[in-house]
Amino acid sequence: MNKLLVSLVLSLGVAGAAHANQGDAEAGQGKVAMCAACHGPDGNSPMPNFPKLAGQGERYLLKQMIDIKEGRRPVLEMTGMLTGFDEQDLRDIAAFYNSQSPSLGVADAELAERGEAIFRGGNLETGLPACIGCHSPTGKGNDPAGYPRLAGQHAAYTAKQLTDFREGDRVNDGDTEVMRTIASRLSNKDIEAVSNYIQGLR
Repeated sequence: MNKLLVSLVLSLGVAGAAHANQGDAEAGQGKVAMCAACHGPDGNSPMPNFPKLAGQGERYLLKQMIDIKEGRRPVLEMTGMLTGFDEQDLRDIAAFYNSQSPSLGVADAELAERGEAIFRGGNLETGLPACIGCHSPTGKGNDPAGYPRLAGQHAAYTAKQLTDFREGDRVNDGDTEVMRTIASRLSNKDIEAVSNYIQGLR
């Protein structure tokens, strides 16, 4: 009986700690005023060089903000923007943006066929895996694994990130270098095509 009681208390304590570490979307809404200038009030950036954050997934958004704040992902436009936020603030912001509905985009019809082939099937000749393996067939990502939503993302932003991974200008994809390896197998035309397909993915 004592073991059962101890086990129950520990379980409740762990569950409580896990809940305390979750983001609060309502609190996050009050912390994103300065973010709206680039990312839009609901996380749907109207400018193609800034990413849409709506529906991106809490785990991914939190990691990116921590990486930017701690200098592992240099983003010139965000220099110093996150300095005043602690981790709970960042969790709340991530929860808010994840709770928003992403806007839809349109693909360039001339690039869509090639882009879809890469997204869904990769390229056996170059060893390029399909994007759907991590980001799902619908492009909605995998929040528990920390893989971001791609569907509807601005083509210009996606193309820049893939290029940055390929050129080693973005390196916060972990020790396994998953995105750097994948991007190294993409030509400029591949990047243009898959980025445009992703923009129109719904």
